Amino acid sequence: MIVDDKPIVALFDCDGVVVDTESQYSVLWNALGEEFQTGIPEFGHVIKGQTLTHILTAYFPMKETQDRLLERLLAYEKNMKYDYMPGAYAFIQDLRKNGCKVVLVTSSDLQKMSNVYRAHPEFCSLFDRILTSEDFTASKPDPYCYLLGARIFDAPLENCVVFEDSFNGIKAGMSAGIYTVGLATTNSRESISSCCNHVIDDFVGFTYDSMLSLL
Repeated sequence: MIVDDKPIVALFDCDGVVVDTESQYSVLWNALGEEFQTGIPEFGHVIKGQTLTHILTAYFPMKETQDRLLERLLAYEKNMKYDYMPGAYAFIQDLRKNGCKVVLVTSSDLQKMSNVYRAHPEFCSLFDRILTSEDFTASKPDPYCYLLGARIFDAPLENCVVFEDSFNGIKAGMSAGIYTVGLATTNSRESISSCCNHVIDDFVGFTYDSMLSLL
């Protein structure tokens, strides 16, 4: 139940939720997984939602390999497209119009996000706060990043909603005890429906009132 005298907070993942980048990352990380012989099928799918630091430490412990990967990744990200997900821009504007606090909680680092800001000069103004991988030490599916987003505005968890697309991100939102909406943009509706509280295909037609009705 919503606590009336406290703010409503919407917490968004970035890739696959606000910007349409996950398919591009899948191509890159699947190729890197094979090239550097992780032995993990669909490597790009497995690591979705995790911070780069966690990925490098967990799967590519050799410094030389990490340096080569970073060089490839940085070059790739500079040439990526950062189109908004369908309905995302209008939905976030509607949230802000209604006084909702809007927080981006991304596993991306500041260097990656600089590419997003370059593509969308208005991006930062959409959010009351942007949390990147530099703001937390534990990678999703750890819930800390979303708990931090709620705590910044002294919002009870009952007043918060997480919007996620990856399994690791959905687990983070659910483990935080926050109502979690899964977007069927990266994974199928069938595969995530049992992992989150509610599923939507995208934000087209989704409004502040639609979000409140879930709470």
